[in-house]
Order: sequence, then structure tokens, then C-alpha cells
Amino acid sequence: MTSSSNPPVSDLRVLMITSEWPSADRPERVPFLVQQVSRLRGMGVYIDLFTFKGNKNPLNYMRAWACLRLKYPLSQYDLIHAQFGQSGALALPTNRPLLVTFRGTDLQGNVGANGQYTWKGRILQRLSRFVARRASLNIVVSEHLKRFLPAGCAVEVIPSGVDMELFTPRNQREARRQLGLPLDKKLVLFAASCSRPVKRFGLARAAVAKLTEDFDVQLVTTGAVPHSLMPAYMNACDALLLTSSHEGSPNVVKEALACQLPVVSVPVGDVSERLRNIEGCAVCSDDSVETIAADLRQVLGRGLRVDGRPAVIDLDDRKIGQQIIRLYEKIVATHKGVDAGQTVPLRERLAG
Repeated sequence: MTSSSNPPVSDLRVLMITSEWPSADRPERVPFLVQQVSRLRGMGVYIDLFTFKGNKNPLNYMRAWACLRLKYPLSQYDLIHAQFGQSGALALPTNRPLLVTFRGTDLQGNVGANGQYTWKGRILQRLSRFVARRASLNIVVSEHLKRFLPAGCAVEVIPSGVDMELFTPRNQREARRQLGLPLDKKLVLFAASCSRPVKRFGLARAAVAKLTEDFDVQLVTTGAVPHSLMPAYMNACDALLLTSSHEGSPNVVKEALACQLPVVSVPVGDVSERLRNIEGCAVCSDDSVETIAADLRQVLGRGLRVDGRPAVIDLDDRKIGQQIIRLYEKIVATHKGVDAGQTVPLRERLAG
């Protein structure tokens, strides 16, 4: 468990709780969340960060619940922001406004090694729905996740942002030389952990294998690559391939578009929305090896970059940070109104 804070430059104090955070053995984890925290702090929000490892063990959650209250008396904060549904359980019960960001698996479940959804994932879903009912307001990172929330929950859609200054187009040959990648092959990027069943690396590998008669092609993986190097990989490769069972709002797709890298994806999360009307990208009609290979063949055969930056410019993480801060201010102001004697429940006032 760790804590970290920035010097206060405003009177808004936020306690952020998350079960996912980089560790010594996995420093590349949840870059979108690290980026969001850094951006919010840079924009003047005082944030104390509490991280814990649940590992699907109730005892870990009980210990973390107690540790949180010993380290950070909740009454000293204007707002509690939980990242992932399960993290919100640590804030309950509380008289502080609770904002919860749901990112996908917490609402959709876990996929096991056999490709099937697990019973532990179903428990995670139930816990997330329990938390959502008790939150002042919920954030989902894409529109389709709303349907997994209980009816009547106050909810806003705010995707994770993209660092548009980091993810920019650059010369492909220079990027390949930097990374030691071959200059004369078609390179397909699989920007996820190969060991996570939900990402379905085997499906991606099988689809690329079908292209060897058409191209001198290589599948490039980046499961443990630092986030700072991802723009180099996206500029070095010829296409990004996404084959996940489910997604919330995959940032790798948005980052690829910012680098003008063509994307081929199965229809998950908000990918169809992101790739709409972008020539040179493809959303597969199904998740069969043959369909994915056919779409990938067409994209690689085109051999061009895509005009993707205009499609993600509104997702600049500074703009997303501003949206979140406005939401913080709204929640805190509404809560103060309730404290002053309003009788309408906070989440109903926010939903209205």
C-alpha cells in the first residue's frame, strides 16, 4: 500500500483509491491511470493516493479497509474518487461524496484461461454493482458500459485521455532503428499482455500467421514495455491489432490514432465509435481468425498511415482532466447543499 500527494494549490482535497497501480515487478501497469492522476495534480487538484492489492481475497480487502481509515481519516476530504468498482468498497460507509470510475472488467467480468468468464468475475461484477448503487456519482469510460450498471444510478461517460504531446507521428524507419526492429517487414503491433486471457493473444497470432503467404510479416508484442516507449512502437509498426474478448475504452486504440497508426479490431468497447469514418482502419464483422486476417490483409496491403489525430483530439488528457475537475466541483457543491439542509439524496440531485 502506498501514498503520495502534491502540495495543495487549491481548497479541493481528493482521496483516490485504486486496486491497480504500478509495482516493482510490473512498472508498466495502468499507464492511463498514472497519467490521469499526474494530470489532475498538475492542474491544481490536491490528491492523496491509496493503493492496495485485492487479489480477489476478501481478507485483503478487510485489511485495506482498516489501513485506509488509519492512514487517511475520510472526513478530511471533500471527495473520494475510487478507480475500478471494487476499490469503492473500501470507502463504504462514508459521509463524503463518493465518485467511482468503472473501466470494463469490473462491470463485465474476468476471463479465465479457458476463455470463459469466471465465477470470481461474477463476484466482482456484483461487488461493483453494490458500490455503484451507493456512490454519489459513477463514471464509465464508454457508453456501452452503462447497461451493466443498476437502474437509477447517476452516471457520466468520460473516457480516459491521451497524452497528445507524447503520442505523435514520427518517421517509421527512425522508430524501427531505435527499437532494433526489422526495416523490411510488415510489423503488426499487439499492445497488450500476452498472458491475459481477455486479450486473446492466440487469436492475434493465428490471424497474423495466415498472412505469411502475402507479406513478410512479424507480430510485435509490448506487454512489459514502458509507456514512454509506446509511441516509438506505434510509429514503427504498420498496424495495431486488438482481439480482446471485451474492453471498456481501450486507450491503445486512441493512442494509435494519435500516432496515425492503422487499427484492426474486433468489435469491442467503443472501438467502432473511435474508428468510424477513418479510412484505412477496420472493425471486424466477427472474431474469427479468417475475418481478422482478411481485414488485416487489406489494411497492410494499403500500406498507408491514417488521418487519426482529428478523431481523438477531444480526448487530449488536459481536456479530460478539465471534465473531471468540473465533475469534482459539481459533486462537492451539491454535497455542501445537502449538508446545508437539502433533503433530496445526493445522487438524485446529481442525476438531475
